[in-house]
Amino acid sequence: MAQHAKSVVLALHYQNEVLHPDGKIRVGVAAGDSGRAGLIRAAKTLLDGARAHGVPVISVRIAFRPDFRDLTVNGPIWENILKIRACEDGSWGAQFFDELRPAPGEFVVNHSRINAFYGSQLQEIVDLFSPDRLIVAGIATNYVVQHTVTYASDAGYQTTVVRDACSSGVPELHEAALRTMSLLGSIETAAEVVEGFARDARGA
Repeated sequence: MAQHAKSVVLALHYQNEVLHPDGKIRVGVAAGDSGRAGLIRAAKTLLDGARAHGVPVISVRIAFRPDFRDLTVNGPIWENILKIRACEDGSWGAQFFDELRPAPGEFVVNHSRINAFYGSQLQEIVDLFSPDRLIVAGIATNYVVQHTVTYASDAGYQTTVVRDACSSGVPELHEAALRTMSLLGSIETAAEVVEGFARDARGA
């Protein structure tokens, strides 16, 4: 049975389809984006730092049945996913990016919309830890991250967004989403978040 945790990390959509240069989805990281390596380093800093200090990590991925019958096509983003058959469950694209994959024993949540809480077990799993704060990072900043943070704020959680462990295919949308979310919680770098883990550990 999980115990109370001061913080829980939500790692959103660190998947091949979204993050790898050969992935099909470009809304989070543009093709040929020079910032890809830095994004991966920051995300790895966050995840490694959380694990080193005993902070729970929940990895969330988006995936659909091979026949895509669980995909509700009610907008252009979903039309495109169906057209290119992205994030098909069991495919390479739906798998986690190797350097950022979940550690053994960690919780993994599957979902099929924008907000990671919607229609998934994420709320139930987060509540196992009764966290004081949710630390959110992932791709894309202006889609899954922003919508998940908005829901988390509405649900009463304190939130922190890890700015350099998030990305949008359009830099202006990344910055706009961060500015919007700054009214809902704090915006920090991966290094700053990990420093906070260390302070919490010393004070425990």
